Amino acid sequence: MTRIVLGLVAALLFALPLRAGVAVEEVTSPGGIRAWLVAEPEIPFVALEIGFRGGSSLDPGGARGAVRLMVGLLEEGAGERDARAFAEAREALAAEFGFDVDADSVTVSARFLTENRDEATALLRDALTAPRFDAEAIERVRGQVAASIRADSQDPGTLAYWALLAAAFGSDPYGSSDTGSAESLAALTRDDLVAAHGAALARDRVHVAAVGDITGPELGRLLDDLLGGLPATGAPLPGPAAVALAPGITVQPFAGPQSAVVFGQPGIDKDDPDFLVAFVVNEVMGQGARFGTRLMAALREERGLTYGVDTSLYAFDRGALIVGGFQTANGRAAEAVAVLRTEWARIATAGLTAEELAAIKTYATGEYPLRFDGNGRIAANLLAMQLDGRPADYILHRNGLVEAITLEEANRVAARLYDPAALRIVVVGEPAGVVTGPLPPLP
Repeated sequence: MTRIVLGLVAALLFALPLRAGVAVEEVTSPGGIRAWLVAEPEIPFVALEIGFRGGSSLDPGGARGAVRLMVGLLEEGAGERDARAFAEAREALAAEFGFDVDADSVTVSARFLTENRDEATALLRDALTAPRFDAEAIERVRGQVAASIRADSQDPGTLAYWALLAAAFGSDPYGSSDTGSAESLAALTRDDLVAAHGAALARDRVHVAAVGDITGPELGRLLDDLLGGLPATGAPLPGPAAVALAPGITVQPFAGPQSAVVFGQPGIDKDDPDFLVAFVVNEVMGQGARFGTRLMAALREERGLTYGVDTSLYAFDRGALIVGGFQTANGRAAEAVAVLRTEWARIATAGLTAEELAAIKTYATGEYPLRFDGNGRIAANLLAMQLDGRPADYILHRNGLVEAITLEEANRVAARLYDPAALRIVVVGEPAGVVTGPLPPLP
């Protein structure tokens, strides 16, 4: 029955009109917790998104993977309930909770009906403030993470990705997977998880977004009830991460018919005034592996060298890269790498055409409202905006900012952003004609 109730609510939410011009109310709880709220009283349902800045970058030295494992255990028993009792209580309330972590944040998602708001909040409060970390649950989740580590060790694309990030960030947490290694995972103790919990989940680094059937005063009281039991401060946030990505090619042998190619160079910080322009330029270059991007046209449509290629601006809190990747047949790897480098140089020197800029503006402004097609997605995007340092009215002005970008601006940023001499290319496979060493001259 609970799944049917949630399904009906979801159907109603997605029937709401698409909108990016939502009105955001800034709320401060009596206890000082700040949040963004979009009140939607039409449907008796609330979507809540919580983000704690720091994430797996707060892993203490020698305990890599502690924050990831801790987050995986938040729903595996809390307060007086073991894992099974917690799951049964959540199901009885028709509530959904989700917990995740990345290099810069721990995020919590909650969805609950208005009639069950108090009970759902109390259950989530237990998960956040009183996780049990029972021995049986630790070993079960540890086994799941260990399986993920084993799978990653056999995936050439994952190996190439982490080799690139290790080359860029070295021993900084950005340079390794937040699951840790098999050895560091096996060494984690319950004390490590308790320490990770206190370090990562604290009120001094929390951001909140709520959408649905709740008023500002009600949200303020809910947040003090939900988060007031957390420590006032957590572990100090780490400082900037040096990006030391030297140019060149690294080949890592891996048996198979294809090679995974991951490439990158220093990028642009998300608080840089040119960031939105860089985002638009990168949409032209390769974002999202869409047909029509420069790299998809050159590598797939014109030459059939790969099924898909994409590029992304990796604007971490403490450092920035441009990263992309594709897979190609071993025998054509050298050709694919040469085409990649040629396109990287071409956008830096020739920039975009007026037609490309007009087309990408149409795409970028048209798809933006689709990010706000339900209460859950609105809340998730509002939280992302807070973590990125955007103002509450950003969604009202974002498309206007995109429309205002000129061809001169786009080409200036393209020349600034893309540096063919700075590319680091990692190839995992048996690529014919590609060897470890400096970048060879372009044809």
